[in-house]
Amino acid sequence: MTAFRKILIANRGEIALRVIRACRELGIASVAVYSDADRDALHVTAADEAYRIGPPPASQSYLAVDALMDAAKRAKCDAVHPGYGFLAENAGFAKRCGAEGLTFIGPSPKSIEAMGDKIAARAAAQAAGVPSVPGTSDAVTDANSVRQLGERFGYPIVVKATAGGGGRGLKVVRAPAEAAAAFELAAKEAASYFANGTVYVEKYFERPKHVEVQVLADRYGNVVHLGERDCSMQRRHQKLVEETPACIADDVRSGLLAAAVKLARSIGYDSAGTVECLVDAGRFYFLEMNTRIQVEHTVTEMTWGVDLVKAQIRIAAGERLLLQQTDLAPRGHAIECRINAESPALDFRPCAGLITRYVEPSGPGVRVDAAAYTGYVIPQEYDSLLGKLVVWGEDREDARRRMLRALREYRIEGVDTTIPFLHKLLESDEFASGNYTTPSVAAFLAAHKDELEMTPSVSEIAVAQPQEATTLSVEVNNKRFEVRVAGALRANGSSAPGARRARRFKQTKRVETDGVAVVAPMHGIVAEIRVAPGDAVQDGQVVAVIEAMKMMNEVTAHRHGTVATIEARLGQTIETGAPIVTFA
Repeated sequence: MTAFRKILIANRGEIALRVIRACRELGIASVAVYSDADRDALHVTAADEAYRIGPPPASQSYLAVDALMDAAKRAKCDAVHPGYGFLAENAGFAKRCGAEGLTFIGPSPKSIEAMGDKIAARAAAQAAGVPSVPGTSDAVTDANSVRQLGERFGYPIVVKATAGGGGRGLKVVRAPAEAAAAFELAAKEAASYFANGTVYVEKYFERPKHVEVQVLADRYGNVVHLGERDCSMQRRHQKLVEETPACIADDVRSGLLAAAVKLARSIGYDSAGTVECLVDAGRFYFLEMNTRIQVEHTVTEMTWGVDLVKAQIRIAAGERLLLQQTDLAPRGHAIECRINAESPALDFRPCAGLITRYVEPSGPGVRVDAAAYTGYVIPQEYDSLLGKLVVWGEDREDARRRMLRALREYRIEGVDTTIPFLHKLLESDEFASGNYTTPSVAAFLAAHKDELEMTPSVSEIAVAQPQEATTLSVEVNNKRFEVRVAGALRANGSSAPGARRARRFKQTKRVETDGVAVVAPMHGIVAEIRVAPGDAVQDGQVVAVIEAMKMMNEVTAHRHGTVATIEARLGQTIETGAPIVTFA
C-alpha cells in the first residue's frame, strides 16, 4: 500500500475508470469529478466519491483548475491523477497541485516543461545525442516564413503546434500556395486546444512508421524501458490501432530503446512516459515525448506484465522502481483497437448520440477498457473515444486473429463506430504483413469506402426505466449521492408501478437543397467562416471550419459559385444539414 489515502482523478471516461481500478487494488480511495454532460458516466458511479465541477464545456469543467482544487480540498485528497489529455501535461497545473499540498501523479513540472514545448524538446533530444526530425529551432510567426522553410527543407513540410498533440494544431504543406491556410489553421487549433498558438516547422516524411517507447523512471535516477509500440495506423494524425512489438528491424529497435532511456535519464524524468519517434528508411528520429500515461499503455501491460498506472502512483509516492531492466522481458504480442463514435465512410465524422445496445467481447486474451453502456448518451463536447479493445496472442498472427474474433463480438448500436472499419483493416494484407505506414489508413479508406457498413443514426428513442426499485443520482452542494427509490417514476417525477419515462432527442435538422447551399456535414460549433458575401468560391475550397468532439473539421464547397449570404455565425452550435453559406 502506498502513502496516499485518497486520490482525485482529474479526468473522465475510460481513463478515469482505469485509474479508479488501480486505486482500488492499491487500497486507495478514489474521487471522481464530472461535468453536467457526464452526470450519468460510469466513472462517476465507480469512484468512492464524486463531485460536480461545472457545465459541459471542458474549459468550464475538466480544465477549470479552481473547481478541481476545490473538489480535492472538500474530499480531503492528498494526490491528483490527471489521466491523459486535459491537464495531464500542464506544468502549471502540476505546480498548482504542489502549492495546494497535493501530490501530482506524474513527472516533475520541470520535466513537463522540458518536453511540453516541442521546440524545447527537440533541443533536449539533440543535447542528449538523440537524432530528431529536421526542422526549426525557433517558432514561425507568419506564412511567408513557412514558405521559406519549405524551400529550405524541401516540400512537403508540416506546421505543428509547440504545445500540441493528438494531431491537433498540425497541418501538412505540400506546396507554397498551401502555406497561408496551413499556418492559420494550425495556429488557430493550437490556441483553441492548448491556449498557445505558437507553431514551428518540421520536414514531413511521406511514409514513415510512428513508433514509440514506453519508459518508467523514479526519483532516484533509475530508468527502464518496456519496449516499443507501433502506432502508425492513424487517421488525421490520430491513432486507431497500436501493437507491440513493432514490425521494425532489430537494430532499429535496439537503437530506439537505448535512445529513449538516455533521453529520460538526461532530463531527470520521474514517472511513466513515452518517447515518440518516426522510423523511415532504416533510421529513427525523435518526434516528441509525452509526459503522461498513453491511451495505448494497455498493449505494453499485456506483453510486459507491468501495471503502468500503479507504477505511476508508486513513483509519485516516492517509491523506487520495483524492477531493473534485466528483470523485464516481453511475452507474446498485443494489439489495441480504439473504438470511436465516428463514421469512417464519412471521413471519420464524429457521431454523438444515444447507444441503444452495447455488448462487449470477452474470452481468452481479451481486455476491454471502456466507459460505455446501453443507454449512454455520448456527449458532443468531448473526444469520440468510447473504449479500447485489446488482445494478447502468443505471436502476431495469433493476436490478429483474436482481434478479428473480438471485433465480431463487439456490438454497439445507435451510433456509428469504427468497429466495421477496424475489422476490414485488420483483415487486409497490408496489416497482416506489418508493412503499413502512417498514410495506410487513408489509402485503405479510399479503396474500401463503398464497402463499409453504415449504422443508421438514431434521432428519437424511448428508453424504458426499471419498474422495480431504482437508484437515482442527486447532488447536494455539488457532491454526488446515490438514493434508492422504490418503484419507477412517472414523467412528472411521481412513482407508479409500470411507469415509463421517454428520453427524446431532437430530430436532426435536414436541409433540402438543390446545390445552392453549403451545409454542415455534422453537428458542432462553427469555429471559423472563411468567406464573405460576394466572394467567388471554387469547387473544393474551404468555406468554414466546424469543431466537433474536439476535432476541427474543414467544410468545403461542393461547386463553383459566388457567395450570396452567410447563414451561420461564429460560435454557433449548428446541426447536421443546416446551411452555412448560400450561392447566388
